[in-house]
Amino acid sequence: MLAKVATATALAAALAGCAVPYTPAPLATNFPTARQEKLQAAAHWNAIADHIEQRVVTEMKKHPQRPFHIAEDKDASPFKRAVTNQVITSLVKDGFVVSRSPAGAWKVELDIQAVTFSPNRPQYRYSGAHTAIANGAWVLSDIDPTVGLVALAGAGDAYHWFHSQFAKGATPATEIIVTLSVGDQFRYHARSTSAYYVADTDRALYGIKEEDKQVSKVFQVQGGR
Repeated sequence: MLAKVATATALAAALAGCAVPYTPAPLATNFPTARQEKLQAAAHWNAIADHIEQRVVTEMKKHPQRPFHIAEDKDASPFKRAVTNQVITSLVKDGFVVSRSPAGAWKVELDIQAVTFSPNRPQYRYSGAHTAIANGAWVLSDIDPTVGLVALAGAGDAYHWFHSQFAKGATPATEIIVTLSVGDQFRYHARSTSAYYVADTDRALYGIKEEDKQVSKVFQVQGGR
C-alpha cells in the first residue's frame, strides 16, 4: 500500500513540473544571465568607441583600401559628438586615412537609438553575502558554485573587491543601442551594434528629450446665474 502511495505521489510531482502541451501564446522565459555595461563617464564613451572601431576595421580589411569619411552632425548630442570624435581618433591612430571630403571615401555612419523601459526593473547581481567569522576574517559565500566557500583572513574589503564589477543602484530604465556602419551609396560593408545601460540622471547627455508633462487644473466657479 505504501509503495502505491509513494509511486502515485512521485508521478503527481513529476506531472506538476511539466508544462501543459498546448498554450494560446508562447510561455514567457528569461534569457540566460548576461552582463551589460553601464556608461557613467566620458572615459567609458572613448572605450566603447575604440571597441566598435576595432570591430569595424577588422571587417573592412577584406575590402579595398580607401579613406574613411564621417559626416558632421551639427545637432549631435554630447555623447554622439564624443564617440564620433573618438572613432576618428582611433582610425587615425590605427593608420587609416580619414578624409574631410566624402568623394572616393567609405561612408561611416553612427546611429544612436535610445530606449526607455519601465522603472524599478529587478537587479540580480549575485547570490550570497559576506559574513564575519572572526575579527578581520570573512567568508565570501556562493561566489562561484564550483568554488563553494572561500575564507580570507584580513580581507574585510574582499567582498567589495569581488563585487566591484557590478554598477551601484537599481537597473537603469534607460538603454542606448549604438551602431557604427561603413559602406557606400549601394550597400553596407561592415556594421557593429552594441547595447549599453545609461544612468537615468544622464539622459540629456544622450540627446533624450523628456516629454512635456501637461498639468491640468480644475477651477470651481462660484456665483453667476
